[in-house]
Amino acid sequence: MGKQIVVAIDGHSSCGKSTMAKWLAGQVGYIYIDTGAMYRMVTLYALTHGFLTRSAEDNSITIDEAGLEKALADVDVSFAFDEETRLPLALLNGKVVEKEIRGMAVSECVSPIAALPFVRTRLTQQQQHMGEKKGIVMDGRDIGTAVFPKAELKVFVTASARVRAQRRYDELKAKEPDLPIELSDILRNVEERDYIDSHRELNPLCQADDAVVLDNSDMTIEQQNQFLLNLFRSRTEA
Repeated sequence: MGKQIVVAIDGHSSCGKSTMAKWLAGQVGYIYIDTGAMYRMVTLYALTHGFLTRSAEDNSITIDEAGLEKALADVDVSFAFDEETRLPLALLNGKVVEKEIRGMAVSECVSPIAALPFVRTRLTQQQQHMGEKKGIVMDGRDIGTAVFPKAELKVFVTASARVRAQRRYDELKAKEPDLPIELSDILRNVEERDYIDSHRELNPLCQADDAVVLDNSDMTIEQQNQFLLNLFRSRTEA
């Protein structure tokens, strides 16, 4: 066993960061932390408690920032280990919300919530605490730049917007074949999230100077996993 490190995987939405991070953690015996799920849980809380509303007329989003910031003190975002799947389960105030946070209602609102400075500050502090003992794989938008700028391995994952939209569409349809969703809607959502993530005021999505770029537009899952595992071994076995 090589030295324990922090693996920071950043990149655009729907490019497979969580899938590859989970796989790597399982292969090397590390703890996997899905930071995207943390922001999705806050978004779900905002939606279900009336702090975020969406206009039926023009899809515009309104956020009660003052109310959400005050309520956030009572929001518990955590993970539990699922013995059956061997993967973490997202818990919002102790309730499993894995299915709820993956739907389009949350996907369409998560970037504006994640752009709020008070949300990012609180969750960043939690993430840094989780990684104090190292031996973790964490994926998100600013892990290698803001959360763990000294991570021993940083990977920036990307793929074309159309490829990412198709993957997301296929994933949703595989879960719910009758889901009334169009590929064009997914593509619009992907492009909107890219813009918001890259232009937010606090810790925008960007590639760390020392990150390794992984463009998986034309790669198989097996190819990207092997690429990632080779990188990990190069940093831990040197």
